[in-house]
Formats: sequence, structure tokens, C-alpha cells
Amino acid sequence: MTTIERKKLVLVGNGMAGVRTIEHLLKLAPDRYDITIFGAEPHPNYNRIMLSSVLAGGVGMDEIVINDLDWYRGGGITLHMGQAVTMIDPRRRRVYAEGGIEEEYDELILATGSNAFILPVPGADKEGVIGFRDIKDCRTMQEASAKYKKAVVIGGGLLGLEAARGLLNLGMDVTVVHINEYLMERQLDRPASIMLQQELEKQGMKFLLKKQTEAVLGRQRAKGLLFKDGSMLEADLVVMAVGIRPNVELARRSGLDVNRGIVVDDHMRTSVPNIHAVGECAEHRGIAYGLVAPLYEQGAVLAKNLAGASADGYAGSVTSTKLKVSGVDVFSAGIFTEPEGARSLRYQDEIEGVYKKLVIRDDRLIGAVLFGETGEGPSLFSLIRSGERIAGREKELLLGLPAGAAAACGSGGGAARLEAMPGDEIVCGCNGVSKSEIVAAIGDGCTSLGAVKACTKASASCGGCKPLVEGLVQLYAGDAAVAVKEGICGCTGLSRDEIVAEIKRMGLKTVKEVMNVLDWNNEEGCSKCRPSLNYYLGMLWPAEYKDEKESRFANERYHANIQKDGTYSVIPRIYGGVTSPTELKRIAEVAEKFDVPLVKFTGGQRLDLLGVKKEDLPGVWEALDMPSGHGYGKALRTVKTCVGSTFCRFGTQDAMGMGVRLEKAFERMNAPAKVKLAVSGCPRNCAEATVKDFGVVAIDGGWELHVGGNAGVHVRATELLGVVKTDDEVEEWASAFLQYYRENATWNERTAPWVERVGLEHIKQVLASEDERKALHARLRDTLDRTVDPWKQIVNEPELRKNFERLPAAEVVSGSAADDGERKKEESA
Repeated sequence: MTTIERKKLVLVGNGMAGVRTIEHLLKLAPDRYDITIFGAEPHPNYNRIMLSSVLAGGVGMDEIVINDLDWYRGGGITLHMGQAVTMIDPRRRRVYAEGGIEEEYDELILATGSNAFILPVPGADKEGVIGFRDIKDCRTMQEASAKYKKAVVIGGGLLGLEAARGLLNLGMDVTVVHINEYLMERQLDRPASIMLQQELEKQGMKFLLKKQTEAVLGRQRAKGLLFKDGSMLEADLVVMAVGIRPNVELARRSGLDVNRGIVVDDHMRTSVPNIHAVGECAEHRGIAYGLVAPLYEQGAVLAKNLAGASADGYAGSVTSTKLKVSGVDVFSAGIFTEPEGARSLRYQDEIEGVYKKLVIRDDRLIGAVLFGETGEGPSLFSLIRSGERIAGREKELLLGLPAGAAAACGSGGGAARLEAMPGDEIVCGCNGVSKSEIVAAIGDGCTSLGAVKACTKASASCGGCKPLVEGLVQLYAGDAAVAVKEGICGCTGLSRDEIVAEIKRMGLKTVKEVMNVLDWNNEEGCSKCRPSLNYYLGMLWPAEYKDEKESRFANERYHANIQKDGTYSVIPRIYGGVTSPTELKRIAEVAEKFDVPLVKFTGGQRLDLLGVKKEDLPGVWEALDMPSGHGYGKALRTVKTCVGSTFCRFGTQDAMGMGVRLEKAFERMNAPAKVKLAVSGCPRNCAEATVKDFGVVAIDGGWELHVGGNAGVHVRATELLGVVKTDDEVEEWASAFLQYYRENATWNERTAPWVERVGLEHIKQVLASEDERKALHARLRDTLDRTVDPWKQIVNEPELRKNFERLPAAEVVSGSAADDGERKKEESA
């Protein structure tokens, strides 16, 4: 039997477009290439569309990863993270990267993406002036929000508004500066833009329109903006979101033809043989696209060519945008202004916040804008692409009604529209999943929303296409469709409540046992279900269950937060934000001993030691001799306090004493999601207790107890649980509430959505029973009494410490149990 020699394929760029190309290629020709991928960032492939959610703190890095390390290993792919390619030698067919890495190639794909465009104005290079393009930018803004209060975002497009929303959620005073007279002028017409601006102003954003930036003010750090009209605006942070530019420097240095982007033909070939380009860095027929769907279309064409399959060339894309701008649904496609010879139909309801516009020429739909209600977007986009005549159907299309029902109020015809949708129409814009891919997955047995999500990634990001995906499942799975029900992940169709009930009923005691007995599709589980099962088992059987470290994310296994450069952030617990000279001296000595580059106060009144090397972590904790602040875990993070009656003339109760008591009572408490508490010494609420999971506010003669607050992506004020008189009652009610939350919330569900889901009145009814309240309190105490600070195990047990120090120097935050399995194989070898 003849063995076909595998060719060498190198991908420069570990982003969405390039890796999507590799995904297609592995399906078409899994044995054709040995694949090497270089990524400049120290992360696996992640969803850049979700960066605004990361910025606001509501989504972690692990939640936006598209392909984790298991995927690369499973495809036999060599991945170099944090290693930018610096040079290409087309004659020798070699690439050269940072760190002295060299790779030869038979075929090379450039998917270098784009860079944020920074306005060329005086002062643009000052500290505090950044773009908004990657995880590093998110972290810079998050750090700035803890220190500064006034931010300005230059750019009123989608990117600028998402950055502004994130900064607003971080507690900053945010002004958006835009050179045009209305927002998002590339996607919206004036009426829709005005409605959007009004909605965003209600959320707290400020706007300066028709303003052109002249200079960034300040000496070393930005202090504000000077505009061409002579006016000024004070700001501590300047975010430039005025557009992107294709990253073409590597291609230009290597002798490829470059205009605005890397010039490619219809088969994504560059001017140099065996070098291809795809994504935002590529320029096709004079156009460089910035939306996901066109980039995925390019990747599909390139993958077919590399696989040796016949493929039509890429002919360009008609673009559409369906997105959620700061909680507002927006859809735009085609030509939404009225060119010569065109006419338009509009529907506007300012009370409900709905606007619709269709642009028609020669009885064909050429453009559409939807605001507030966007469900008809995909079907309208299909008509724009097909060029189908719509004479006589204009009003039905505008109102989203079936033919002949323009005067009715129903919304039937959904199945017919889904059936008529072309197979190549993109249903999930975030992940570039077409209708035909979803239908094929359904035909292969994916008969629920969760299964389709696991198979195709449709609806796995923003979730805006979820109704369409559910509709397709109902239509094409027929009686086999699993309606509504969605499992905790793609490994199972069981819900959280069903899993917990079965664990109780059958007395299941290990993660492996649960997966085997409950018929998991994937016998090893995944990075979503393993941590949740680990938590549920520990919550149900505190006396018997031994925590599975391999089922925790890397940050929790190392008890520190991994940083972009592979170092770690260590946060010791400082109870209630109250410390002492002895404690401060010890932290300072540890920082000096281990050459910690940065010591920073956190928003939770603690000290953060940033830049700690992985091999130094056991020594750092041993020298600190302080409990972990669990800044990495789904656990009690902080109890924020004001000085209360101890010093403040307005204080009515001892806020610091209560805060310290609560933090000592609940430290080491694992939970379905992170938990934050606060204690304010008077109704002035300086500790911001009314946006915490559990907040305590002092009043004359007692304490108010508040629950279900959140200052993250979706800001939610607390609801009043009740009023108590004594300190003991505060701890008892807090303990009962937290334990009831621990026992009933789903994995990753914060108290804010949990309280909304189950209802405050239900929680009050449960806790009003003294017997139930004391029983909940006792169960939590029993659990915590059995829990040891995990760092004491690492520090005190030499073998554990030795194993820890052998771990690789860099590991991704979203590491799963499978990662550990592979690592153990490598170590034993």
C-alpha cells in the first residue's frame, strides 16, 4: 500500500478566519497536511466578537475560547502561542518567529488580521491612549477603571459603542466622541441611529457628535481631548475605536503585493506562489472585509483549494450585520440608503422601540434596517442575496407577516420561511454557520439546540440566532426534535436539576461515575460539564467527596490568575479590606524576595501581586502564610467595607467588624459562580452594598439585608431581603441565603439571574422558616468546617509541591481534564 507523504502547512495567525479555514480543511482532507499554527497572542483561538463582554467582566476568557488545546492536539496541530512570525523567506519556503523558531512549509496561509487604527494626532502615544482589539486592551481598560473615573471613546461605530458599554459597566463616566452627525452611520440610517442614541443615553452614555479630535492633552498620561472647534473634554482614559487597518507589514516585508490589504485572487492566492491570505488582512477585488461571515466564506474556498477539491472562486460578499449593541437588537444589510431609482418602506414605533426599513429597486429588495425587532433579518438578507422579485409582498415583508396577512397581527409562516431559506445562508454570524450545516448536523442525530450547538457552534456565542436554530431543529428533526430542553453541555441532554436529582437518587460519588451511569456522549466530558459536576458532587456530599483538581480550570488548580505573559497574579485574603503593619510588611517582603514586578490595590480592597512565576507560586504562598483570596475561583471573592461607626461621623454600625466576621465565616466557600459581599456602615452606602450578591447596610438599630446585585455586564441593583437587629442574625441569614443559592443555582449562574429566575418572594418564604434557615446555616457550616485552604496542601505536602513545579511554563486558562491527561502522559514518558 502506497503511503502518501503529508505536506507541511503553516498558518500565521491564530484568529477566527485562519482557524476556521483549518477546521474546514481537516474535514475535507484530514491526512493531507502536517499543520503548524503561529499566534501572536498567548491564547488559543477565541471569539473576538465577545471582547466587549470580557471587558465588562461578565464573561471570562475561558468562555470565549472557540477551540481549546484539546482541539489542536486532536487535529495533530503544532501550536505556537505568543510567538509572532517576524519574517518569511518565500524562496526557501521558511517562516521565522520570535524565540528563534523556524518552520518550513509547502503551503503558507497568512491570516494576520488587522490592527486598531490610532488617529495620527499629537499626544496619541501618551499613556492611557489605547485601541480596542484584543484581550490585552480589555485588561488595560479594566485596570484603568479601578484607578480612573473619566473615559472617552473616539468612534461612534459598533466597536466604539461596545467599548463604551463595557467601560460604563466598570463604573466609569463615559463620553462617546463621533465625527459624524449620528451613530453607526455605516449600518443605520438617521431614524434608527437616533433611537439607538436615546436608548444608550438612558443607560448612562454621553455623546459629543460632529466633533473632530485635534490633540490628546496631558504630559505623560492623557488628561483629555482638544477638538478642532477649540473645545476640550477631560478624560483619564482615551479609547480609539475609529476603525481597523489590515495587518500587512509581514506580507509587505516578504515581497507580496499589498494595497490596503494583501492582494488575493478569487482562490485566495497572493502574488507569491504557495502563499495564501484570508480574513481581515486580505484584499479581494479592492475590498478588505471586517465582518465574520465574509471571512468564513473566504476560508471555505481556500480550504477546498488546499484539499484539492473542486471549488468555485470567491466572488465577494453581500454583507449583513445582526448584532446586539449594548442590549439593543440591530440588523442591517445591503444598501440601506435610497439610491437613485429606489423607494423605501418604513415602520416606526417609538413607544416599543421598534424601527423597520426596506429599500426596494426594480421590485427587488436591495437593503434593510431593523431596530428593536430583528427576527426577520435572515429571511430579508436571503431576498437581498437572491435578487428575487417581491412585488406585492412589500408590506408583508416589512411587518414580518405571511403573504396576505398584512392587516393581521399574527406572525405565522415561520416554518415556511425557514424551509425557503437557502442552504448557504448564514444563520449564526458569530461563528459563520450556514443553514445547510445545521440541517446536516440535525440529519446526523443532533436533534436538540444543545446538540446542534455542540456540533456546529451555532448559537454558542452571542445567542442571537438561538430562535432560528430552534426553529430549524423543529422543522427538520420532526418528531425526533428535543423541544426546548437543553443539557448543561453538548456531552449530555440532561439539565442541571436532572443531574443533581440522579446523583442523589443513585448515590453517585465521582465525576467519572456520573458520566458513565448517566450515559455521557463524551466519556471524558468537557471543560463545561466537568467543573460543574465537580461542584455538584462537592455540594451534595461534603463529607465524602474528594475535590477533583483535574476537573477545575487552570487558575483554580494553581490558585492564581494567569496573565498574558504566562506569569501569575497572587491575591492573599485581606479580611474586609482591613490589614495591619505586620501584614503589609510581610507582603512587601514577599514581593521583594520573589522580584514581583507590580503590587496593586484591587477594587475589592486587597493587594494583588502581579507577575509571579509559576515555579515561585508555592514559595510565595508559603512565605505569605496567608489564606488565598480566591480571586480566581467560583467562590467567595471579597467582602468590601467602609470604616463605619469606628471612624465615620455618619456611621451607625461597625461595618468593618461585620465585614471581617462575614469574610471569616464564608472564606473557602465554593459556589456555582463568584460571590461578592459588602457591608456599609450607614445608608450612604459607601461600600456599594446594593450591587453585590449579598449586601448589608447599617440602619439605626439594625441591618438591612440586600440580595441579588451585580455590577457586571448586566447591572442589577439588589432587592431587600429583610431587616434584622443583631450581628448573629446577619450571619445566620447570610449563611442560609448563600447555602440555598449553592444548592439550587445552575453552574456559572450568579445570584442576580438566580434571584430573578426563582423570585425573591420564594426565597423569602424559604428563609422565613426558622427551622429551614438554621438547617441551611448548619449545612454550610458543616461544609466549610471540612474545607481546608488548598494552598496549605501544596505548601505542606512535598510530593504535591514537586509535581506542581514540574508543570509547563505556560498553560491556557481554559485547560480541561483532557489537558491534564495529556500532560501526565508526557511527564511519565
